[in-house]
Amino acid sequence: MDTLSYKTISGNKATVSKEWVVIDATDQVLGRLSSRIALILRGKNKPSYTPHVDCGDNVIVINAEKVRLTGKKMTDKRYVRHTGYPGGQRFSSPKELLNRKPLAVVEHAVKGMLPKNRLGAEMFRNLFVYTGSEHPHEAQQPKVIYLNEI
Repeated sequence: MDTLSYKTISGNKATVSKEWVVIDATDQVLGRLSSRIALILRGKNKPSYTPHVDCGDNVIVINAEKVRLTGKKMTDKRYVRHTGYPGGQRFSSPKELLNRKPLAVVEHAVKGMLPKNRLGAEMFRNLFVYTGSEHPHEAQQPKVIYLNEI
């Protein structure tokens, strides 16, 4: 019997195969879209997943301004940030944020679902969010993923 076939192979930077995928955010619910993006960025959809290695794919999100929120979250949800000065707490709703910075809503949701360490920061750099249906990554020949068909 070949005992080497029972060994668990741990991936590393040299053995990981990273691909490029495109996800269209048109009429997608923000939380469900973000959790799927975070799963792909971490590489948990691959059989070669290794927790301490960045083995996820590069994700391109297009039409980020057309993302959808359920219920009354568009007006009632609050994003909180702080300027660093006393009394510097600032609040904004997704509606205001989509008008001012449409990419920030998707990026904020995905970043919150990634690990809070250096590896999570490295994975976040593999996310590219764009408004509109055009992106400058055609040379990488990205594969289109339809989340409704999964």
